[in-house]
Amino acid sequence: MTEAKPFVAVVDDDESVSRAIKRLLRSIGLASETYKSGEDFLDARDAAPLRRPDCIVLDIQMPGIGGLDVQQRLAGSGIPVIFITAHDEPGIREQALAAGAAAYITKPFNDATLIDAVRAAIGATP
Repeated sequence: MTEAKPFVAVVDDDESVSRAIKRLLRSIGLASETYKSGEDFLDARDAAPLRRPDCIVLDIQMPGIGGLDVQQRLAGSGIPVIFITAHDEPGIREQALAAGAAAYITKPFNDATLIDAVRAAIGATP
């Protein structure tokens, strides 16, 4: 029996960013699904509760439910959250990290930085 690949949920309203992250994750052997909004991700999670991601790469600012709200709704789930954002506003980083974010990365990001953060969050080795 083969072990399932770690699964990463990518939640970002910028489709090009989501596609790029999905390709990057695939290049290191990780499975991923992309969601264009916090609502889409939460709806998918509620519809298939057994399909639990090993990690979430989550944009801070999105229309509707933003990243910090999604993080709050996941509180206590044990799912590591890695934030990515183009808007590194004072206080937001501290709020995200204080609420348990595994990492907080600003866009544009270095591929190696994101890979290292995801691997650390899921406990994977290169």
